[in-house]
Amino acid sequence: MSTDVPPEDAPDPPGDPESVARTICLNALTQRARSRAELADTLRRKGVPDDAARAVLDRFTEVGLIDDGALAATFAQAAHRERGLSGRAVATKLRQRGIDEPTVQAAVGGIGSDSEREMARALVQRKLSTLRGVDPHTQARRLVSLLARRGYAPGLAYQVVRDVVAVAELDTAIDP
Repeated sequence: MSTDVPPEDAPDPPGDPESVARTICLNALTQRARSRAELADTLRRKGVPDDAARAVLDRFTEVGLIDDGALAATFAQAAHRERGLSGRAVATKLRQRGIDEPTVQAAVGGIGSDSEREMARALVQRKLSTLRGVDPHTQARRLVSLLARRGYAPGLAYQVVRDVVAVAELDTAIDP
């Protein structure tokens, strides 16, 4: 008995490796922007031969579907503005995504020390409002820990916390 429809549990036919690689990359890129290294890892895990993966990745880079520089710059600014990450934390995240060091440095270069200080101040001010009634030492510890988790240097974290807490105490002394 011959049937033209393969059973549902039969594996997919292997197909052309470059075609498979293109499909995998396009599917991954429809979910979110990915670095060349992330796509290479995905193709390696899916068993795509290295030469086919390299050819597809080169072509995608050539036509602009993969742009590590643009990805890094966009990610750096968004992570800093929206999540409050420091330049150091952003750089770590970019390296984890397989972005090369010169590209990481270029992306993080857009995050200046003034911007970091202002972002740290905003984070501390927001969090401080939830810590009313907590003793000052615990407040300071929690606020410095918040900044440390976001990648801020200890010296900057202590200075910002001291400044914000001092202003908050002055405000409550004036307006009881």
